[in-house]
Amino acid sequence: MTTLLRALSALVLLAWLTILAATPSFAQRSPYDGLWSVLIITERGTCDRGYRYPVRIARGRVGHADPASSSFTIRGNVASGGAVRVSISRGQDSANGAGRLSRSAGAGRWRTASGQCSGVWTAERRG
Repeated sequence: MTTLLRALSALVLLAWLTILAATPSFAQRSPYDGLWSVLIITERGTCDRGYRYPVRIARGRVGHADPASSSFTIRGNVASGGAVRVSISRGQDSANGAGRLSRSAGAGRWRTASGQCSGVWTAERRG
Protein backbone atom coordinates (compact mmCIF):
# COMPACT_ATOMS: atom_id res chain seq x y z
CA MET A 1 0.00 0.00 0.00
CA THR A 2 2.82 2.43 0.84
CA THR A 3 4.47 1.79 -2.53
CA LEU A 4 1.16 2.47 -4.31
CA LEU A 5 0.68 5.75 -2.40
CA ARG A 6 4.22 6.86 -3.28
CA ALA A 7 3.66 6.02 -6.94
CA LEU A 8 0.36 7.94 -7.00
CA SER A 9 1.95 10.92 -5.22
CA ALA A 10 4.78 10.93 -7.73
CA LEU A 11 2.31 10.84 -10.63
CA VAL A 12 0.27 13.71 -9.19
CA LEU A 13 3.44 15.76 -8.66
CA LEU A 14 4.60 15.00 -12.20
CA ALA A 15 1.19 16.03 -13.60
CA TRP A 16 1.31 19.37 -11.73
CA LEU A 17 4.85 20.07 -12.87
CA THR A 18 3.84 19.29 -16.45
CA ILE A 19 0.90 21.71 -16.22
CA LEU A 20 3.07 24.44 -14.69
CA ALA A 21 5.81 23.96 -17.27
CA ALA A 22 3.23 24.34 -20.06
CA THR A 23 2.06 27.67 -18.62
CA PRO A 24 3.85 30.48 -20.52
CA SER A 25 4.36 32.68 -17.44
CA PHE A 26 6.08 29.78 -15.66
CA ALA A 27 8.02 28.15 -18.46
CA GLN A 28 9.30 31.05 -20.49
CA ARG A 29 11.03 34.28 -19.85
CA SER A 30 9.32 37.31 -21.29
CA PRO A 31 11.28 39.58 -23.66
CA TYR A 32 10.29 42.38 -21.25
CA ASP A 33 11.81 40.75 -18.16
CA GLY A 34 14.25 42.91 -16.23
CA LEU A 35 14.54 46.10 -14.22
CA TRP A 36 12.60 49.16 -15.43
CA SER A 37 12.39 52.77 -14.27
CA VAL A 38 8.82 54.05 -14.41
CA LEU A 39 7.92 57.75 -14.33
CA ILE A 40 4.31 58.54 -13.39
CA ILE A 41 3.04 62.05 -14.23
CA THR A 42 -0.23 63.49 -12.92
CA GLU A 43 -2.10 65.49 -15.55
CA ARG A 44 -5.40 65.90 -13.72
CA GLY A 45 -6.28 65.97 -10.03
CA THR A 46 -4.65 66.74 -6.72
CA CYS A 47 -2.17 63.83 -6.62
CA ASP A 48 1.56 64.61 -6.45
CA ARG A 49 2.90 65.86 -9.77
CA GLY A 50 5.27 62.98 -10.41
CA TYR A 51 6.68 59.74 -9.08
CA ARG A 52 9.56 57.56 -10.23
CA TYR A 53 9.72 53.90 -9.22
CA PRO A 54 11.97 50.98 -10.03
CA VAL A 55 9.90 48.03 -11.22
CA ARG A 56 10.91 44.47 -12.03
CA ILE A 57 9.25 42.30 -14.66
CA ALA A 58 9.80 38.57 -14.24
CA ARG A 59 8.22 36.02 -16.57
CA GLY A 60 5.83 38.69 -17.77
CA ARG A 61 4.65 39.66 -14.28
CA VAL A 62 5.11 43.20 -13.03
CA GLY A 63 6.22 43.66 -9.43
CA HIS A 64 8.53 45.59 -7.13
CA ALA A 65 12.22 45.88 -7.85
CA ASP A 66 12.74 45.46 -4.07
CA PRO A 67 9.55 44.17 -2.38
CA ALA A 68 11.02 44.49 1.12
CA SER A 69 11.42 48.27 0.90
CA SER A 70 8.05 49.19 -0.58
CA SER A 71 5.07 50.81 1.09
CA PHE A 72 2.64 49.92 -1.70
CA THR A 73 1.51 46.89 -3.69
CA ILE A 74 2.04 46.60 -7.42
CA ARG A 75 0.68 43.84 -9.62
CA GLY A 76 0.43 43.46 -13.34
CA ASN A 77 1.14 41.50 -16.48
CA VAL A 78 2.81 42.09 -19.81
CA ALA A 79 1.33 40.20 -22.77
CA SER A 80 3.58 38.69 -25.41
CA GLY A 81 2.99 41.68 -27.73
CA GLY A 82 3.94 44.22 -25.05
CA ALA A 83 0.49 45.28 -23.84
CA VAL A 84 0.76 45.93 -20.12
CA ARG A 85 -1.85 46.28 -17.36
CA VAL A 86 -0.90 47.26 -13.82
CA SER A 87 -2.65 47.99 -10.54
CA ILE A 88 -1.04 49.84 -7.65
CA SER A 89 -2.47 50.17 -4.16
CA ARG A 90 -1.58 51.51 -0.73
CA GLY A 91 -4.17 51.26 2.00
CA GLN A 92 -7.51 52.48 0.61
CA ASP A 93 -5.93 54.21 -2.40
CA SER A 94 -5.44 52.47 -5.72
CA ALA A 95 -4.77 53.20 -9.37
CA ASN A 96 -4.80 51.24 -12.61
CA GLY A 97 -2.62 51.72 -15.64
CA ALA A 98 -2.38 50.34 -19.14
CA GLY A 99 -0.08 50.85 -22.07
CA ARG A 100 2.53 49.17 -24.20
CA LEU A 101 6.18 48.22 -23.80
CA SER A 102 8.85 47.71 -26.42
CA ARG A 103 12.05 45.90 -25.47
CA SER A 104 13.60 49.13 -24.13
CA ALA A 105 10.81 51.65 -23.39
CA GLY A 106 7.10 52.03 -22.81
CA ALA A 107 4.25 54.44 -22.24
CA GLY A 108 0.62 54.51 -21.26
CA ARG A 109 -2.07 56.09 -19.14
CA TRP A 110 -3.19 55.66 -15.54
CA ARG A 111 -6.17 56.63 -13.39
CA THR A 112 -7.00 56.36 -9.70
CA ALA A 113 -9.89 54.06 -8.80
CA SER A 114 -11.78 57.06 -7.40
CA GLY A 115 -11.27 59.01 -10.64
CA GLN A 116 -9.73 61.86 -8.65
CA CYS A 117 -6.41 61.77 -10.53
CA SER A 118 -5.14 60.59 -13.88
CA GLY A 119 -2.15 60.98 -16.13
CA VAL A 120 0.52 59.28 -18.18
CA TRP A 121 3.45 57.00 -17.47
CA THR A 122 6.69 56.26 -19.29
CA ALA A 123 9.18 53.47 -18.70
CA GLU A 124 12.82 52.86 -19.55
CA ARG A 125 14.55 49.54 -19.33
CA ARG A 126 17.48 49.57 -16.88
CA GLY A 127 18.62 45.98 -16.96
